Amino acid sequence: MEDSITMDLESGLSLPIMEHFYTIQGEGRYTGTAAYFIRIGGCDVGCHWCDVKESWNPSIHPVSSVDKIAETAASQSKTIILTGGEPLMWNLEPLTSRLKNLGCRIHIETSGAYPLSGHIDWICLSPKKTALPLESVYAKANELKVIVYNNHDFIFAEEQASKVNDNAILYLQPEWSNRNKVTPKIIDYVMKNPKWHVSLQTHKYLNIP
Repeated sequence: MEDSITMDLESGLSLPIMEHFYTIQGEGRYTGTAAYFIRIGGCDVGCHWCDVKESWNPSIHPVSSVDKIAETAASQSKTIILTGGEPLMWNLEPLTSRLKNLGCRIHIETSGAYPLSGHIDWICLSPKKTALPLESVYAKANELKVIVYNNHDFIFAEEQASKVNDNAILYLQPEWSNRNKVTPKIIDYVMKNPKWHVSLQTHKYLNIP
């Protein structure tokens, strides 16, 4: 049985699902949009300010059939957001193919540290200093979302902006625990550098998942 589970995980026929739920997208280009989130367990990028560190260890999350999770998600919304953890640690071809067959539009939130897989309509690239994105992800990112925790992150943001394609929308987003300190700095920076946009974690202000 364990060998069968391992094979399904490696092929992407099953995935460790931390949670899945219907809510409102709180960040980036599609802020305010109703969407079904699928949070896939597993991440080795290791951001110190990550607000879902419980997602890092895939072994503690139940392994679910992608057919089952796709049918559940598509019955609630046709806008699906794959997040984590780091969803690209896994082969997303089976899950996204099933979602596409069910008429869904698929978004992904990723650090870009792993190769793209599956059928993705919108790529939100949120790069991390501990594991920089692959060139192939920079090239296809639809939006670049840089989390700002301190002043150096503005330098990092410009470095990352120089690597994405010309069509990527650029966002600066305050790290939640430090938002009162950095949000005014982000506002000032965007006003001086209007190629950037402000992204807020509006779902936390609204107290929704």
